[in-house]
Amino acid sequence: MFDKHTVEIEWARRPLKFETGRIARQADGAVLVTYGETSVLATVVSAKQERVGIDFFPLTVNYQEKTFAAGKIPGGYFKREGRPTEKETLTSRLIDRPIRPLFAKGFKNETQVIITVLSHDMENDPDIVAMVAASAALTISGVPFLGPIGAARVGYIDGKYVLNPMVDEMPETSLDLVVAGTADAVLMVESEANELPEDIMLGAVMYGHEHFQPVLDAIVKLAERAAKEPWDLKPVDNGEMVDKVRALAESGLREAYAISSKQERRDGISQVKEKVVTELVPEDDDGTIAGKVSSAFKEAEKDLVRGSILDTKKRIDGRDLVTVRPISCEVGILPRTHGSALFTRGETQALAVTTLGTGEDEQYVDALAGTYKESFMLHYNFPPYSVGEAGRMALRGAVKSVTASLPGGRSTLSCPIASSSPTPSASCPRSPSRTAPRPWPRCAAPHSP
Repeated sequence: MFDKHTVEIEWARRPLKFETGRIARQADGAVLVTYGETSVLATVVSAKQERVGIDFFPLTVNYQEKTFAAGKIPGGYFKREGRPTEKETLTSRLIDRPIRPLFAKGFKNETQVIITVLSHDMENDPDIVAMVAASAALTISGVPFLGPIGAARVGYIDGKYVLNPMVDEMPETSLDLVVAGTADAVLMVESEANELPEDIMLGAVMYGHEHFQPVLDAIVKLAERAAKEPWDLKPVDNGEMVDKVRALAESGLREAYAISSKQERRDGISQVKEKVVTELVPEDDDGTIAGKVSSAFKEAEKDLVRGSILDTKKRIDGRDLVTVRPISCEVGILPRTHGSALFTRGETQALAVTTLGTGEDEQYVDALAGTYKESFMLHYNFPPYSVGEAGRMALRGAVKSVTASLPGGRSTLSCPIASSSPTPSASCPRSPSRTAPRPWPRCAAPHSP
């Protein structure tokens, strides 16, 4: 009944198993990956027809954690899953970044990658499992994906690199680095470190790249057994349209990019694009020609900017190739907050506000260092005015809970590096530690007594 294929390897002293052909058989690609006892299902579905009238690749990545994976009923009056948590959103982005550039150029079919955590053993973080599961599903799906990719988490404990440290090992590590890439290159690195030197950081990247090679081999082996026929992608030759757009827009774009002010330059570019669209897109167009014109305009714009920088050795704002933007840092700019700072670099600004924890339960003493440690919240958001646009406002900004050392008490907060505060996790016979670096998922784990 099932045309099931499996590949199993040992990775970082734990079994890693890829399985396809049993679940979600109508998806273009579906792979169930089990690492230890953490199981993640990744599915890929791509539209058979190109989406008309767009000049981008419509890829959506949804990573979701089910509360049943940790043996928990969702809380509240409605016994349903809630909206995505911060962890789910960040993991979706973590998966999106390395896979997006590997789709064939010109592929514009709407594609959806859904990754669902089905079981969590409270030992192996599902995010790395989700990345390799998505890679495997894409590789066997037949869509024009130039993968596979591998991924790994690298820790640094007692002066040694640790591959895919377990959840209860994370409080001991001074490095939390995630690296993803192909067999030949690193595509993405995300890390959190405790003031480690550059050679250790670089070594961690190379260590992770070296140690996810067996995962790539396993995905290739699975694809040899179960991959679908690759799609017949016929690249669209848009050269003629690019030539037409370049002839109409080149002089105007050069004038616009000679303007140093970003907003004025953007207005100038918009005027040039409006002129091109008026000239080349007929009124009865169904969106097909408009999409081609928009793609051609972007390509002509990119070629002009790159060529100008290479020829003149100057950037758009007049800087040479080695000069950084002016940087300004101000602190204490808000009168009644616990902490505030404004960081300005060129035309990019960040306003950060912190709130110190209150109450004796949020403050404890580090007996070894003789210092107070106190939790605080870092508040941040990204309103649409940040990029000069009118957009939908989110309901609320994001906050991150961190813990800092206070050498002399609350008034002398000086620690520039903060680590995550431990939170209670589930009692598990395989996990002797009762602390974990983050709640998972949606505080689904039943709290220990």
